[in-house]
Amino acid sequence: MIRAVIIDDNVEIRKQERSYIDRYFPGIEVVGEADGVKSGSALIKTERPQLVFLDIELTDGTGFQLLQTVKPYDFALIFVTGFNDFAIQAIKFSALDYLLKPINEFEFKQAVEQALDSLEKQKTNQQIKNFFEHYEHQTQSKKIVLKTSQEIHLVDIAEISHCKSDSSYTSFFLISGQRIVVSVPLKSYEELLADFQFFRPHQSYIVNLNQVSKIDKSDGGFLILKDGTEIPISQRRKSSLLQILDRL
Repeated sequence: MIRAVIIDDNVEIRKQERSYIDRYFPGIEVVGEADGVKSGSALIKTERPQLVFLDIELTDGTGFQLLQTVKPYDFALIFVTGFNDFAIQAIKFSALDYLLKPINEFEFKQAVEQALDSLEKQKTNQQIKNFFEHYEHQTQSKKIVLKTSQEIHLVDIAEISHCKSDSSYTSFFLISGQRIVVSVPLKSYEELLADFQFFRPHQSYIVNLNQVSKIDKSDGGFLILKDGTEIPISQRRKSSLLQILDRL
């Protein structure tokens, strides 16, 4: 039986989460609830849960402040928030699971399944460390967490050559030649990587512009990367791409 705690300042949200757990996850037992930093921290230290549902805004502080009091992180974590802001961007970079209020039943089920998968891989410490590096300093993160079906990779963003869409999956191609496939669509990474000189020249590709060697204008146009990879350029994205390359 997996032990879980729910830390949220909204009692109705806590009831909702309990009902979804009872409905879909008979192997999870909710062993306690709390509504603040102090009470939540005490609950985690006492109950030693394997899964934590953590609201970002609590009665006496934030979920981030709570996390600083319960190191090391030997539990899977799901953030719950009513705000889609900078914190969400940091959470995405770290591949941590999160839910936006109001909670959608399907998204709840999906988030728990993903969190349980992370628990098996025992990489929560690495993910939360990457989160704080991005969130606390409010600067551009240098790393991104990529979760495959078997492993969790912490990758330097500058080491990504390009990404390619494969239906609902995305393949990350690294400068080293390594390929990492994640079960997240390409669109999810377009905005996330935009601040790091990545561009989507074609519906199936996102490219690290620092890895572009030249542009071949034949057959509609191709980006030639430093490793020789050819990336097609769609006609409607060509003008924007050329403007960005001129500013590099």
